Amino acid sequence: MFSLKNIPSTLSILSTYTTFTASAMLIRSVATEVQAIINQLIPEQLRNLLLSKLGGLYSNPSSQMTLLINDYDGYCINELYEASHTYLQTKITPSMKRLKVSKAPRDKKVIVNIHKGQKVVDLYEGIQVKWEMKCVETKDDEQGKVEIRVLELSFHNKFMETVINSYLPYVMERSKAIKEENKAVKLFSLGNFCGDYDGAWGSTNLDHPATFDKLAMDPAVKKELVDDLDRFVRRRDYYKRVGKAWKRGYLLYGPPGTGKSSLIAAIANYLKFNIYDLELTSVSSNSQLRGLLVSTRNRSMLVIEDIDCSIELQNRQAGPGGHGQGTNDELTLSGLLNFIDGLWSSCGDERIIVFTTNHKEKIDPALLRPGRMDMHIHMSYCTPSAFRVLASNYLCITDHDLFNEIDQLMLEVEVTPAQVAEELMKSEDTDIALQGLINFFRDRKLKSENCNSGGREADLEEQNESKARERVCATDKIGKSKGT
Repeated sequence: MFSLKNIPSTLSILSTYTTFTASAMLIRSVATEVQAIINQLIPEQLRNLLLSKLGGLYSNPSSQMTLLINDYDGYCINELYEASHTYLQTKITPSMKRLKVSKAPRDKKVIVNIHKGQKVVDLYEGIQVKWEMKCVETKDDEQGKVEIRVLELSFHNKFMETVINSYLPYVMERSKAIKEENKAVKLFSLGNFCGDYDGAWGSTNLDHPATFDKLAMDPAVKKELVDDLDRFVRRRDYYKRVGKAWKRGYLLYGPPGTGKSSLIAAIANYLKFNIYDLELTSVSSNSQLRGLLVSTRNRSMLVIEDIDCSIELQNRQAGPGGHGQGTNDELTLSGLLNFIDGLWSSCGDERIIVFTTNHKEKIDPALLRPGRMDMHIHMSYCTPSAFRVLASNYLCITDHDLFNEIDQLMLEVEVTPAQVAEELMKSEDTDIALQGLINFFRDRKLKSENCNSGGREADLEEQNESKARERVCATDKIGKSKGT
């Protein structure tokens, strides 16, 4: 029977509760101390590894969700894959059995990243996620065997919303910060060679030291170009508002040795844009050209050097049988035009396209109009102002008694900045180097005068022969007239 006598007194209940509370506080305090000791003695990476092993023993496989992040999304590079790949560099642990290591010539340290088959455990706001790198080989009609890289991201399915809406954006931001610290500009070319690769493009670090301060070109042209570049990169909203693709085209033209390639490197270093060096002779069709365009990254430069002689493009106005419009089985001028400013050119943001040529007059006018090549930059022969830059670069001087004579000779003889630089490199003694440059100018001037003189003499001889022939013809006509 239930009896009131069996009910504990209030004092007894309070005493028991006080004892229980004190014990709980003691246990919590001990647990906190133990956790602090563990945190001090066991590195974070090892703790994460232990947690992952324990989680694997007790987790229910049916509750796990896996996200697949391919390296490409159709033709385009998957920015999430690229960001995740960069982010995982910071999650390398000594327990991993295989790692990918690399170092470019000018890198300060070795870059370590995960290799296929490796797993990485990460913790984010108390959520444990697991990354794994996988690679699958597929066949491609144009490129043969292609390796598709996939990152698998696994976690408990109840955290799906947090992972997608919070964790992945965090990975993107961390990747951007890591890249900003490294600031390595890449040079891409078709084919997989020693370095990283993105689909059809292989890459290496661009180690070209060119900067606008070191370029030997007209100061006014240089300033105009820098202002144009600055205006372009800050106009994202403007291009969207006016309904134009966010891209810009530049034509660099002038004699060989005037610094066109150095200018391209200076632009890339100034903007921190990657360079895609495209040789049209390596492209067999319009469809392949489109695929190469959309596989380039944002904030990049596509460079086609010597556009006038790199490939003989079929004229877009050719009639039947002339392949004017072309098909996907050949590369045509129409395909190139559509590549530059057609619908496919809008697949990407903040792109710069650069053509170079030694002979602007040989390029089809359709390639040169605004919207395709927006700014034409003449890379001229060396001028006095450009010479001052070269003298500062190679001899570390800003003035000299021989400068006036060199300036005068430079106005009389056409020489390229590359030729001037070569003469300045022949001696470390300033006086000897400058005198050697003067002698070089004088020799070029003398040869030019002799050539002109020889040309005038040849013209004079041709004129005399022509007059002689005219006299003979006149004499013949008179003789025939008398004979009649």
